[in-house]
Amino acid sequence: MVSNATAGLTCPSPMKPTSNGIFQGDDPLQFSLPLAILQICLVVVVTRGLAFILKPLRQPRVIAEIIGGILLGPSALGRSKSYMQAIFPPKSLPVLDTLANLGLLFFLFLAGLELDPKSLRQTGKRALGIALAGISLPFALGIGSSYILKETISKGVNGTAFLVFMGVALSITAFPVLARILAELKLLTTDVGRMAMSAAAVNDVAAWILLALAIALSGTGKSSLVPLWVFLSGCVFVVCAILIVPPIFKWIAQRCHEGEPVKETYICATLAAVLAAGFVTDAIGIHAMFGAFVIGVLIPKDGPFADSLVEKVEDLVSGLFLPLYFVSSGLKTNIATIYGLQSWGLLVLVIFTACFGKIFGTLLVTLLCKASLREALTLGFLMNTKGLVELIVLNIGKDRKVLNDQTFAIMVLMALFTTFITTPIVMAIYKPENRKRMADYKNRTIERKNPNTQLRILTCYHSARNIPSIINLLEASRGSEKREGLSVYALHLMELSERSSAIIMVHKARKNGLPFWNKSQQSDANHVVVAFEAYRQLSHVSIRSMKAISSMPGMHDDICNTAESNRAAIIILPFHKHQRVDGSLETTRSEFRLVNRKVLEHARCSVGILVDRGLGGTTQVAASNVSYFIMVPFFGGCDDREALAYGVRMAEHPGIRLTVIRFIVETESVGEIVRLNRETASSKLRSSDEEFLAEFKQNMAKDDSIKYEEKLVRNAADTIAVLSELKRCSLFLVGRRPECEAALDLCRSDDCSELGPVGGLLTSPAFSTTASVLIVQQYKSGASPNLTLQMEDESPDKDSESN
Repeated sequence: MVSNATAGLTCPSPMKPTSNGIFQGDDPLQFSLPLAILQICLVVVVTRGLAFILKPLRQPRVIAEIIGGILLGPSALGRSKSYMQAIFPPKSLPVLDTLANLGLLFFLFLAGLELDPKSLRQTGKRALGIALAGISLPFALGIGSSYILKETISKGVNGTAFLVFMGVALSITAFPVLARILAELKLLTTDVGRMAMSAAAVNDVAAWILLALAIALSGTGKSSLVPLWVFLSGCVFVVCAILIVPPIFKWIAQRCHEGEPVKETYICATLAAVLAAGFVTDAIGIHAMFGAFVIGVLIPKDGPFADSLVEKVEDLVSGLFLPLYFVSSGLKTNIATIYGLQSWGLLVLVIFTACFGKIFGTLLVTLLCKASLREALTLGFLMNTKGLVELIVLNIGKDRKVLNDQTFAIMVLMALFTTFITTPIVMAIYKPENRKRMADYKNRTIERKNPNTQLRILTCYHSARNIPSIINLLEASRGSEKREGLSVYALHLMELSERSSAIIMVHKARKNGLPFWNKSQQSDANHVVVAFEAYRQLSHVSIRSMKAISSMPGMHDDICNTAESNRAAIIILPFHKHQRVDGSLETTRSEFRLVNRKVLEHARCSVGILVDRGLGGTTQVAASNVSYFIMVPFFGGCDDREALAYGVRMAEHPGIRLTVIRFIVETESVGEIVRLNRETASSKLRSSDEEFLAEFKQNMAKDDSIKYEEKLVRNAADTIAVLSELKRCSLFLVGRRPECEAALDLCRSDDCSELGPVGGLLTSPAFSTTASVLIVQQYKSGASPNLTLQMEDESPDKDSESN
């Protein structure tokens, strides 16, 4: 039988791994290693390029990878026979599929690490009911639609296996993709988000069980008992894994301590166990990925061991090998097979069946749980998300001849469509601005009628490099014992990415019920949290560590919302540049500059940007050893008053000396009329400045640590000369929007707009200083954050030029 079936076929000769080079007449594309390298590079470029294009639409990366695979396959570029023979020749496909499945195996190990069995045990009745409805109705409709497909385009397939594969394909919810969509839309800790995640976790486990059953039923064995033996053997494997794996990895996790590197032996042993489990499940007949997924689920999630595993594996797997699986799938997808009214009608039927089953089933149960129609509809569309697991089901069905080319293409397009529509529809139905606003509060600035009330600071940091200076700044901000104290919220800004580690952190944040924050617990404390905890115990300052995990475009929302919910008076942000060894400032990440600008624009409290040049050195300074010289250049305006109010509080520390220099512009005959108009417009501001300074002078008379001077200047050059004499201080405290012509002329470059003219000068390469700079913007209800630019447009120089 075999010889007759293959008599007319010629198998391509196997490819050698490496060539001798083009100079010896070898074509690199005829050898497996250079061809595989080219394939990987092409896949990465195409998928990442599409991900960049789709980023404004806020689509998960899996959409770009599915589309990229389709474009590289016979549906688009593959229509060229020369392209297919050169880049994806048939004899290269075994190597490509092997690499793709190896990447899939380790990716599903990471997916197992994302899934916490404890959360499944804590699933409530509502989430369980939603999950069951989201599985059963689509599964039933999938079986119903499979009868129509069998009678039209899928004649002659294994009937039982085809029914189960269709039911599984329509009932799946992609748990990892759903987590990323919820995190991107900031819905993760809403009632809808929590319900969706709990229901999707149950759905995910049920889908794997159903898929195992489908694989068992799709076997080609002659005996009807083979599927039963395959399924029972798979169950025995899972039971043995549950009994053996957790104790071993719990023993390993207990020997991995925070702040210490995980031993290479433990990492290698775990990866070998993943491969061994894959071998066992493949030998059973239910695909190697099942073994890897089970091992990932059973590894303890607490402590640094799981995080270290993710860190070692995720970039190589997700970045290079996993996209090959989407290309492998794309090479099997030929949209050209969908032709004629019948085929396109079946595509519409499958899409409608998939969407209706998921959305209506979820909607019905959610409404019975007394949720609003908007929340129920949102949950229905979220549960309709497909992804990698969907492709896995379809590819296994294709490989086992359960799905033909036309059915496979229809199902891939269904998965692509249902996932693509999720984000825009959820954004339209469940808008973030519909959420309840935070309660109003009074003390949104440092300058206040009663300076002895508690000061609440939200300080943000990107990495451990920012910590010593932040703690030293907080120590300087403590104030005297007569005040009500200092309350600090330390927010670690972390970018939400497609990496599994980011999603694991998001899951931890979700458990705490806080919008994208993670209350620090001893079990998952790191060295940064330990530093804040040590300072809290030594200084008796209230400190709470949190994490903000969000995409760059939405990070400012998390910062502003965190400040609002914790009633912060000031947000302190790190500058987007850090100091190099030679003293110059180097850009850390330019995206953080945009975050800072958006916070300045949207924050409903005061904002400070810290340009860190090593305040107090590279380590935390004990309270008894603090010795800082702080300089406040005062030009006038609300921001300068805020900076001075902060400086006065710092001067209460016994180790701090404060010098305030008030700059007064000398009157000149040139441009008198223009200046007269200016003075009329800013008379109220000057009156506020004079009142504030009068009170300041009255209070400073009792304090020897504060020094006040007034300097007459005529132009920016005089101002720079005065500031240069004081550059040996430890910290400059400056306002972002000074009310003085001499200050506005200091720095007009667009590169320093978020720092203001004075801050821009003090951080420019032309101004040599080792002092850190804190630029302060005071919150004013209804005030324009671009007041400085408005004042520049109204400056006398520009007026005279126009005249």
